[in-house]
Amino acid sequence: MTATNPVDVLQALIRCPSVTPAEAGALDVLENLLSQLGFTVDRMVAKDQDTPDIENLYARAGTDGPHLMFAGHSDVVPVGAETDWSAGPFSGDIRDGMLYGRGAVDMKGGIACFIAAYARLVEAGKVPKGSVSLLITGDEEGPAVNGTVKLLEWAAERGERWDACLVGEPTNPDSLGDMIKIGRRGSVSGTVTVKGVQGHAAYPHLADNPVRGALSLAKSLMFPAFDTGTENFQPSNLEVTTIDVGNAATNVIPASARFKFNIRFNDVWTADSVKAEIIRRLDAASVDPELRPDRAAIGYDIIWSERPSHVFLTRNNALIASLSGAIETVTGKTPKLSTTGGTSDARFIKDYCPVVEFGLVGQTMHMVDERVAVSDLETLTVIYQTFIEQWFAHADA
Repeated sequence: MTATNPVDVLQALIRCPSVTPAEAGALDVLENLLSQLGFTVDRMVAKDQDTPDIENLYARAGTDGPHLMFAGHSDVVPVGAETDWSAGPFSGDIRDGMLYGRGAVDMKGGIACFIAAYARLVEAGKVPKGSVSLLITGDEEGPAVNGTVKLLEWAAERGERWDACLVGEPTNPDSLGDMIKIGRRGSVSGTVTVKGVQGHAAYPHLADNPVRGALSLAKSLMFPAFDTGTENFQPSNLEVTTIDVGNAATNVIPASARFKFNIRFNDVWTADSVKAEIIRRLDAASVDPELRPDRAAIGYDIIWSERPSHVFLTRNNALIASLSGAIETVTGKTPKLSTTGGTSDARFIKDYCPVVEFGLVGQTMHMVDERVAVSDLETLTVIYQTFIEQWFAHADA
C-alpha cells in the first residue's frame, strides 16, 4: 500500500468491515499510515451508559500553529443484503473505473484522499509550517454519543486548539466541485402522544378518538410554513414521520395515538424558539373543533429528543476562499456555498473552530453498490493538496 495513492488507501479501509460500532481494523490501517507520515497517533475509547463503547483516533503532525484539522469517520452503515451487491460490499473491487464498497463515498474515500494529499506534500518536501491533525470517529453513523463530541473534549483537555477544520463528507450532488457546505440547519425531533377514551366504533359518543386529535395537532405543525427562508438557508421544514395507534381492530376506537416529527430549521430560529413555536401551534390546535366538534380541548404530552442540533453558518473568509480557490484551480468550477442537507459532525466542531465540508459525490452513499470513480479519488486528492497549501499560505499571510 502506497500512502500517496488514494486508491490503495481506500481499498485497505473498505476491506475493514467497520459497521458502527465495530472498529474492524480500520483504525489500525490509519494508525500505520499516519505514523509513517510523521503523525503522533492516539486512540481513545469513549464510553457512555446504554451505548456501545467506541474507539476513536486523533493524529497530529507538527507542534506549532497555525493548526488545520481534517475530520471524518471510519464507521459505515450496514450493507443490507449482501446478495444484492454486484461486488462484495467489503471487497474494494474496481470495475469499469469504479471502486465498489461500503464507505467508498461516505466517507472512507474522503479520508483516503486527505491522507494521500498530505503524503504527497511529505514526498515533495512541502510539509506546511504549522500543524495538521486528523480527528476520526467510529460513531458518526450511530448514536453520535461516543464519537466526535467526546473526542473533541478529550483533545481540548489535552491542550489541542484548532484554527480551522475541513470535514470530508460527500458534499457534491453531481460532480466534484459542485458544492461546499458552509453551515447546516438545526434539527429538533419530538414525540406527541394524544390520550383518548377507548370504545366501540359504532358508539363514538361513548368514546374519544385520539386519532382525530393527533391529526389536528400534526396538521398544525406542517401548515402553515414556519418561514420563507433566509439569505443563506432554505425555508425551515417540519415533517411528521410516523403516526401510530397500535390498534389491530377495525371496530375499536383506540385509547391513545402518537406521532413523531422532525424539523430542520434555519437561522430565523434557535432550538429553544422553534420548540416554543411548536408548543404554540399545538396549544392552538388543541382547541380547534374541526375534527372534534363539541369536545373538550385535546390533551397531549410531548417528549423532545435529548440533543437538538443547532443551526450554524461559517463566515471564515480565509477558510472558504482557500477551499473554493483550490477547487477552482483543479476543476475550473466555482463551487456553490450551501447549507442544505442533513446534519454532520460539523455541528459539534463548530464550537471549537470554523468548519467547512467538502468531499466526494454523494449519489451512492448508503446504497447497495456504493461506489466512487477512481478518477474522482485522484481529483479530490489534488484538491485537498492544493487546499492545504493555500490555507497555510492564507494563515501565514
